[in-house]
Amino acid sequence: MTIISMQHLSTPLMLPIMISALLFSAPACSNQTAVNTHEDLTDYKEGQASASESLASTEKPAFITKKIATFDEPWAMTALPAVNNEPPKLLVTQKTGELFIVDTATGAKTTISGMPKVAYGGQGGLGDIVLAPDFATSNHVYMSYVEAGNDTDNNKFGAKVIKATLIGLDTATPRLQDLTPIWEQTPKVKGQGHYSHRLLFSPDGKYLYISSGERQEKTPAQDMSVNLGKIVRLNLDGSVPADNPFVDNSNDIAAQFWSIGHRNVLGMAFDEKGRLWAHEMGPRGGDEFNLIEKGHNYGWPIVSNGRNYTGTDIPDHETRPEFTPPKISWTPVISPSSMSIYNAGQYNDFPAWQGNALISGLSSKALIVVDFDENSRATERYRYDMGERIRNVLNVDGQVWVLEDGDNSGLLQLIPQ
Repeated sequence: MTIISMQHLSTPLMLPIMISALLFSAPACSNQTAVNTHEDLTDYKEGQASASESLASTEKPAFITKKIATFDEPWAMTALPAVNNEPPKLLVTQKTGELFIVDTATGAKTTISGMPKVAYGGQGGLGDIVLAPDFATSNHVYMSYVEAGNDTDNNKFGAKVIKATLIGLDTATPRLQDLTPIWEQTPKVKGQGHYSHRLLFSPDGKYLYISSGERQEKTPAQDMSVNLGKIVRLNLDGSVPADNPFVDNSNDIAAQFWSIGHRNVLGMAFDEKGRLWAHEMGPRGGDEFNLIEKGHNYGWPIVSNGRNYTGTDIPDHETRPEFTPPKISWTPVISPSSMSIYNAGQYNDFPAWQGNALISGLSSKALIVVDFDENSRATERYRYDMGERIRNVLNVDGQVWVLEDGDNSGLLQLIPQ
């Protein structure tokens, strides 16, 4: 199959998108800065079929992109509450530790002060940001970032989550205050990869979900005495809900866990039916799209549809039925970096995507659209060649925004055609 390439045009602010149905071959862990030289390997398990073929459709929505603003190493974004049907304002994080308010009508960026000290390097730095469910009255935001250890252990790192109050939104000097710790990865370890640290609130606004990567150490994902390689579920103040699945485990920290056996979860989202979906990067092959269920074990590093960077085999999911298999497994990989469920609101730019998961791809340089049915079967529906590594995708009231990855990266709006 021939790849149709996308060229950046000189037309101001506009970029045509060409569509490719090719399943890309690229490393699953190729985040912006590789922490392990094996991250560049592209081989995958021989005979392993690619995830699921994109469904053919004569109604595949087309779009062009409009560049709104430019960033250096952006990582995440979320939308501030809409005001009088005005174009949305977004909060955008940069790995280097900066947080901005972006006026999407003009592209103007306002820096927010009062940020915590961030340990930047490798795959780490400032991470996710989400508005508290009661943001309209509290002005609380939750943020994740990487911090170093203390003075005697500052070559070890871990993700941390805080709550803060965002004030001065309507001024030229917005800032964070009242920074309050909520959660942290335990233990901190050497290396600067696989933090995950994606944040998500439950649909009822009562619980905070945190993805905690296994920090490239593999075995912590099955270790109930550490919170690495898990999806964590907490009350909004950081305490543990009484109905978490492992509250009676002999390891106190296990009370935090909602699911275990994860590698590097960079996208989580609830669909219209309240089901929790997550994707994670595999090793050499085996990126996963999972339905996350209470107390389930997803098998890493015991099973994977990929293989080790050394080339040695890993048993497939089908060999160990006690572990929950993925709904989709991608080999070659897509390097999924974020996820957002498309729901129409004030706008409905892409009605064909209603209820679907939008997934951004790094090595695949793609936007992937995944559909799921009543029986929780998931299928890749569309794939769009974006021509650049895509770090984040966000649906806002029926409009779609994406962040490119790396230096001099664009905040783009998808404009339907």
